[in-house]
Amino acid sequence: MENLDGLLEQAPELLMTYGLKVFFAIVIFLVGRYLAHITKKVTTKVLHNRKVDKTVVSFVANLVWAVVLVFTVIATLGQIGVQTASLIAVLGAAGLAVGLALQGSLSNFASGVLMVMFRPCRVGDYVEAAGIAGTIDEITIFSTKLRTPDNKVIVAPNSAMMNGTITNFSALGERRVDLVIGVAYDSDIAKTKEVLKSVLDNNQYVLKDPGYTVGLAELGDSSINFVVRPWVKTADYWSGRFELLEQIKNALDAANISIPFPQMDLHVKEVAAAR
Repeated sequence: MENLDGLLEQAPELLMTYGLKVFFAIVIFLVGRYLAHITKKVTTKVLHNRKVDKTVVSFVANLVWAVVLVFTVIATLGQIGVQTASLIAVLGAAGLAVGLALQGSLSNFASGVLMVMFRPCRVGDYVEAAGIAGTIDEITIFSTKLRTPDNKVIVAPNSAMMNGTITNFSALGERRVDLVIGVAYDSDIAKTKEVLKSVLDNNQYVLKDPGYTVGLAELGDSSINFVVRPWVKTADYWSGRFELLEQIKNALDAANISIPFPQMDLHVKEVAAAR
């Protein structure tokens, strides 16, 4: 009874002391949560203004929100009286263990951030990297999604993309079409060049600037080989290439200039049978 009476006498003081601690802990948590929300919005706005990839914007903004919230929880527990030093040590050890277990994923994440920052390629670009080629559909936190010309979806780790050579076919607005046209040895060189130039001058995809190149490149085994190198817009590369090949073939046929194919002459030597 004496202990109970003592507790009742101390109750107002205890309630005042711990009540204030709980009150301030609640205030700290609410303010910290509000700051986390504001920090997330500010981070999202800043990254959007810098035209960072939306996936990375979302991830970084949520990461900032989580970090602020973690510090808020630690501060709240400290206000109540919980020993946060040991809690931080446990969290640090857990973070180290998770980091070691997910080092491959962290490498992919870092590579994804570098891809967004330095822009070696963007969504919509046709690239060749990590032994694959396709149009980039999406750059996510850990991987890059590509679509091949025959409509396959390939998901490549970001680290594989960044650790190798990236050939970006869409980075510039113009591309050169490299064609090798072989004609028969009895063809008139000047006439052949005139026919090839006429095709380039009248093709809808060939750009006037920069100019094209038509030249005799090689005296092959069975043909005289001309290089035909016009420039087209990057978006028109395949359409221009297909149309040029068709028009060149038709123009050479109309000019009676033959395109030879490899031939083999077989000589049969008769040998008298031994008696």
